[in-house]
Amino acid sequence: MRAFERLCPQGPGWALDWAAVRAEFGWLERLAGVAQDPVHHGEGDVLTHTRMAAQALVDLPQWRALPRGRQVLLFAAVLLHDVAKPDCTRREGERVTAHGHSRRGELLARRILWRAGAPIAWREHVAALVRHHQVPFWALERPDLERIALRVSLTASNEDLALLATADIRGRVCADAEAVVEHIGLFREYCADLGVLDGPWRFGSDHARFMYFRTPGRDPRYDAYDDTRLTVTVLSGLPGAGKDTWVAAHRPDVPVVSLDALRAELGVGPTGDQRAVAAAAYERARGHLRAGRAFVWNATNVSRRHREICVGLAAAYRARIELVSLEAPPDVLRARNGRRQARVPEAVLDRLVSKWETPDATEAHTLHLLDTNDRALHVIEA
Repeated sequence: MRAFERLCPQGPGWALDWAAVRAEFGWLERLAGVAQDPVHHGEGDVLTHTRMAAQALVDLPQWRALPRGRQVLLFAAVLLHDVAKPDCTRREGERVTAHGHSRRGELLARRILWRAGAPIAWREHVAALVRHHQVPFWALERPDLERIALRVSLTASNEDLALLATADIRGRVCADAEAVVEHIGLFREYCADLGVLDGPWRFGSDHARFMYFRTPGRDPRYDAYDDTRLTVTVLSGLPGAGKDTWVAAHRPDVPVVSLDALRAELGVGPTGDQRAVAAAAYERARGHLRAGRAFVWNATNVSRRHREICVGLAAAYRARIELVSLEAPPDVLRARNGRRQARVPEAVLDRLVSKWETPDATEAHTLHLLDTNDRALHVIEA
């Protein structure tokens, strides 16, 4: 975090010390020599493009006019926007592709910033920009643009996204750069007309927000009738993040469906076949849901896909979803894991870290983001 601020150019000179940036952030080296499609990236490899995009960002008058904090945040985003290209680059005949690099880039950017000690909200803003950084290029051709724009308005900023996309295209040598810049301008106009260019969409209620992101074709202005009948608290966090401790302190009298407890009960280790554990958890959850009884679902749930299994089941029974995301710095996490009676193998922990997606406000009625190292609680509500 401090390194980004120290190396982010400032006026009046606005000089980008690329040698210092490259020396500070070792992960940039993996971009060196990674080929790109010469039609869209005539400038050369990914590292060259990243340098040119960073310079293009610094040259933007709109970026220079921003408060210092947003300048630094966008500087981090431009350095990270193509960080996953080495993992996704493939040759297809004469073409070079990097399909999926935005999605994988979000995951990798999150891990890099987590290890650097970046604050949760700041880190997730950057990660969301990396995830969606190509959207403004051809936004008006996307049938799901409204949903993306509203999601970005809740997780980052569409204005920041447009600035990042502008730096990205200005940091290239390609024939259609000016046409893409026009597309980005249309994206900005679209977001401005929708009222989400530099602020979040204001849903009528938390239930309206929850249902909008679960219901294709729903009008975000529709204030959905709240027919929820119980609350299900879904936990998300890597092993050692403090999930059991949080439950004991904050939900001591609420039934718990715990995958760790079920593993112990069924004699299944962390590296064993988890199907029986999952089946037992779902059956117990269904019992609580059928009875209309509030409960806690205690599992790692580090990916959106795994959380959706829990959230989708609970939503089908008209449950209000409270999502609690717990995390700690890497060294704290591994130290806690080492003290556990049922220690999670390092290989399993590393695999979970590689899949880690911090929950966002589109997934639940209420979202709690908790750093269990400093007890700093952040709550996102409608």
